[in-house]
Amino acid sequence: MWKHLVLLRSLSFTWCAGGGDVLIKSHPRRSFHLYSGSTMAKSKFEYVRNFETDDTCLRNCYIVVRLDGRNFHRFAEQHSFAKPNDERALGLMTHSARTVMEELEDIMIAYGQSDEYSFVFKRSSNWFKRRASKLVTHVASQFSSSYVFHWRDYFGEQPLLYPPGFDGRVVLYPSNQNLKDYLSWRQADCHINNLYNTAFWNLVQKGGLSTSQAEEKLKVNETTMKQVRLPNEEEKEVTVMRSRSKVTAHHCDVIGEQFWQQHPEILESDG
Repeated sequence: MWKHLVLLRSLSFTWCAGGGDVLIKSHPRRSFHLYSGSTMAKSKFEYVRNFETDDTCLRNCYIVVRLDGRNFHRFAEQHSFAKPNDERALGLMTHSARTVMEELEDIMIAYGQSDEYSFVFKRSSNWFKRRASKLVTHVASQFSSSYVFHWRDYFGEQPLLYPPGFDGRVVLYPSNQNLKDYLSWRQADCHINNLYNTAFWNLVQKGGLSTSQAEEKLKVNETTMKQVRLPNEEEKEVTVMRSRSKVTAHHCDVIGEQFWQQHPEILESDG
């Protein structure tokens, strides 16, 4: 059984004597060597292993691997995803996450939104000896390949124009409360983003606004100075960020229908 190999492009094979230890593919300038046994096991070159970084995850912590789609705004545009939510794309994300969980039994829960998915490994997991690089690359590769493999199951004959990419990170959470707060944070983020996106695309698709006009209309963050008293400290002035509706003045016609089409948020349903 061949254990070590060096591959160099060449043209023909030549078997060498010596118990089949070496296979040389001959060429006037290039050669192909296959070494067996422990020829290189303890060589002078082995010191290069010392350059590897120890990335073992701390024991007794939940390991969370979070994947994010790379440049997925462009990917969604190129593949005509429905706005604000495309059920096909969301279904494909969930299917891909399911294949990851089926592959790695130590993943206890996964949470996804939009183009991201978080996978939580149990505290006692020893998959890949808890090496962060192994965990994140395995999850990312399994997820990405499943996304491509099952594309037609959700998008039918619509072609996949180019392969999607997903990057990943590893974060450790030492307590149950930390983990619960992490998942709560991701869901709160989902609610905020989905609320914004729903309002944004309603202004564009139903209100007739351009994307820049809709973005401007939804700007509600405002920076103000406020006097606050901190515990055991004197009152001081600090900068705070608050969100509220922005009042704007319009000199326009409210008799015609154009005004009401541009501001559908004013009127409530008659029902």
